[in-house]
Amino acid sequence: MIDLTAVRADTPGAAERVFLDSAGSSLPPRPVLDEVIGHLRREAEIGGYVAARERADDLEAGYGVFAELLGAHPDEVAFTDSATRSWLAAFDAVPLGKGDRVLVTEVEYAGNAIPILHRAQEVGAEVLTIPSDAVGQVDVEALKDLLDERVKLVSLVHAPTNGGLVNPVREVASAAHEAGALVLLDACQSMGQLPVRADDLDVDIISATGRKWLRGPRGTGVLVVRRTAADRLRPRLVDLHSAEWVGPDEVELRSDARVYELWETSVADRLGLIAAARYALDLGIDQITAEVRARAEHLRTGLRALPGVEVRDIGAELSGIVTFTVEGHDAVAVRDHLARHDVVATSSHLSSTRIDMTRRRIEGLVRMSPHYFVSPDQLDRAVEAVAALT
Repeated sequence: MIDLTAVRADTPGAAERVFLDSAGSSLPPRPVLDEVIGHLRREAEIGGYVAARERADDLEAGYGVFAELLGAHPDEVAFTDSATRSWLAAFDAVPLGKGDRVLVTEVEYAGNAIPILHRAQEVGAEVLTIPSDAVGQVDVEALKDLLDERVKLVSLVHAPTNGGLVNPVREVASAAHEAGALVLLDACQSMGQLPVRADDLDVDIISATGRKWLRGPRGTGVLVVRRTAADRLRPRLVDLHSAEWVGPDEVELRSDARVYELWETSVADRLGLIAAARYALDLGIDQITAEVRARAEHLRTGLRALPGVEVRDIGAELSGIVTFTVEGHDAVAVRDHLARHDVVATSSHLSSTRIDMTRRRIEGLVRMSPHYFVSPDQLDRAVEAVAALT
């Protein structure tokens, strides 16, 4: 069990307000803050290059830290400046041509859907949507019906931005691999709150961010490209870090996942990201998952008891993302009302998950995402603030 007093002491902002937006950008704990600010101060004293050399061993160790967190080998890990950069770098490396197919789920995120559709239009590929089953998760049997030699990639969102769903990743990966397709897992909303391990889930690629449930700095991301998939990818966005200029007309790309990294990066933020991963590992991912789910269910129970409030979460397995609507109030108005009561929540809209929201006829949702540092009495305060509208 996580020591609530200790993690709240590490999170000063948690005392000032009810923070329910870890699915947006969470509150970094003190060790993360200390790493980032401390390194920036060191850069101001001796310069960025020298400061980075001082921390070379710590930066190198970060690959092992994330390998432990994500069930990979250190040479399968790359660092980027965001989940978007991680996802785009991997997707851009997937060979696609005329007549090839990419499969997406109904909860595909706009940040993925837009580049998929854009590239498909450029090369003449097709984008097909896998139907959801009766509870809202990806229908694995329907997926099998769509899989054939034309499918080059299955883009799978682990936990969508607009609801509590957790998709059945391993079942999807198993079906996709039987047909020879790659699986790119968007773990943007799952890393840090759920177990996300490449070896257990058997996906080929994982993209994730530091700023959400992992509680790292903004401007940080991580990418896992497994050895078994590396030879099937063609990295194109390379520079003098990811490749070497070995002759007047010749370049040689790195053979590990760092081929997806670029030379310039925020060393302070990367050190903070590594500190965030260590913090999560010290607490225990299984313990974090249990605490987050308990808090999310606490909120759902309280919200369901309110007249005019409808909890909109779907799926057989639920994450820490809680979404709801309030009769007679749009999502932004509810979010702003909560802010006036020192409750930090956000809203999710049709444009972010167009397929799912259209299917469910929802224009906007209020989203609460409680982390383990939120106390039960704060959850009750949040429900009371919603009740004031009803």
